Amino acid sequence: MTSNPFDPLRALRVLDDHSVRYVIIGGFAGDLLGAPLNTNDLDICYERSSDNLTRLASALRELGATLRVAGVDEDLPFILDGTTLAAGDSFTFDTDAGALDVLGTPSGTAGFGDLSRRARAVTISDLQVLVVDIADLMRMKRASGRVKDRLHLEVLSALTDEIADAERRRET
Repeated sequence: MTSNPFDPLRALRVLDDHSVRYVIIGGFAGDLLGAPLNTNDLDICYERSSDNLTRLASALRELGATLRVAGVDEDLPFILDGTTLAAGDSFTFDTDAGALDVLGTPSGTAGFGDLSRRARAVTISDLQVLVVDIADLMRMKRASGRVKDRLHLEVLSALTDEIADAERRRET
């Protein structure tokens, strides 16, 4: 686990500075959508074109990214470039902005194109980012099957109900 403090805004600024194409997913996306999911990492789904992989690798290097894999020797060489990222799909990193997970094809999705279609632009500070649609976030949580994701589904479902109720009240 990373010892660096969680600073998602710093990570997002670096991704933006490098023109990386991505959608915020995971618990931080839930927080941005209004669900208190209390996360300590940033999860993104990145677009897998060669140019974007090169930009993502450059951003990760600027963030001082190192692989975060249990049971793997920290001295194991890992070349952080577009070619290496293209060879995999999902990576977990420790960065100087905290934990950052980059997923090409999150569970239950077809990747960036699938998620970006319904993602919405959200402004954080002076930065505009794409955040996954709540229905797509719930689809990923269902597909993962993890205990914490099943708990998050309860919170996201309640938020969805609250949003629907608010919309019905506005219409009347």
